Amino acid sequence: MKKVLFIAMHRKNRSPSQRYRFEQYFNYLEENGIKCTLSFLISEKEDNLLYKPGHYLAKLKIYLKSILVRRKDLRTASTFDFIFIQREALMTRSTFFERKLANLNVPIIYDFDDAIWLEDKNSNLGILGLLKYPAKTAKIIGYADKIIAGNSYLANYGLKYNANVKVIPTTIDTNWYKPKEKYNGAIITIGWTGSFSTIKHFEELVPVLVSIKAKYHDRINFLVIGCEEFIHDDLDIKGLAWCADSEVEDLQAIDIGIMPLPNNDWTKGKCGAKGLQYMGLAIPTIMSPVGVNTEIIQDGINGFLADTDDEWVNKLSLLIESEELRMRLGKAGRETVVKHYSVETNKEKYLKLFD
Repeated sequence: MKKVLFIAMHRKNRSPSQRYRFEQYFNYLEENGIKCTLSFLISEKEDNLLYKPGHYLAKLKIYLKSILVRRKDLRTASTFDFIFIQREALMTRSTFFERKLANLNVPIIYDFDDAIWLEDKNSNLGILGLLKYPAKTAKIIGYADKIIAGNSYLANYGLKYNANVKVIPTTIDTNWYKPKEKYNGAIITIGWTGSFSTIKHFEELVPVLVSIKAKYHDRINFLVIGCEEFIHDDLDIKGLAWCADSEVEDLQAIDIGIMPLPNNDWTKGKCGAKGLQYMGLAIPTIMSPVGVNTEIIQDGINGFLADTDDEWVNKLSLLIESEELRMRLGKAGRETVVKHYSVETNKEKYLKLFD
């Protein structure tokens, strides 16, 4: 049996990036003779501190403990057949551990699904955010033997530093993500899923949603999943905490899924996970025409693309007013995910990584 050491930030089933990029392939890999070992840095207790304002001494202790974890990984890494690194080994400016791992003659596979060579500030880290060094991504790519990028925009960056780059999209387990049997009826729920770090993208669409609320009144409501701190009185929103156990059930409450994004270099690296989640559940989806979204969505066929405020209002209105349109676009979206963005369709690509 081959053995693979997966190096990542979070425990299993915590990080969407990890779950949709590699964790959901663990069972399939194990069934095909590949033992998967995940080495992570942040415990559940530490998680509650790291992404909250303040607590700087506790955050510093987390960083110091992370170094000890990676030193242990260095001692055992040579017993593995492959090392799989997602994003970075440490949440610091250093590439020390990636470089040391590269010297062990164990093949390294490197995965990234965001434009992480750019800076996307997280204010909750405060002064400790200065420890981050996005430019180190180029060095890590250079150390690796194989690169997996979530889309062609990311792959083009990777090719500057490594010739062995392959695109594997972010994927949905369509055996788990199944459409709901019944729709909600007269009241239409417009929903968004994300986190505290991406709620800013939802907030940019709030003026549009206020207009939609004024137009349709009690015929609609709104749901925000993944940022429980978010409150908006005019839209009657109190954010719902993300929960792995109820994730699909929570998403199934949505009748129209939205993924607004500004158009910039950072967002061009996004891999469309939110939209794919909605589409996998046959929820009609509207996405900003940014990056890979324009590859996922064929406007008016399997979902909608909306750029300006007027386009958002118009396309939301079309879906609110037509159950037939919601059903048709939702079904086509589900078919797109099953055909191109499902675990089942892409699992052989992951298996071949470890040839």
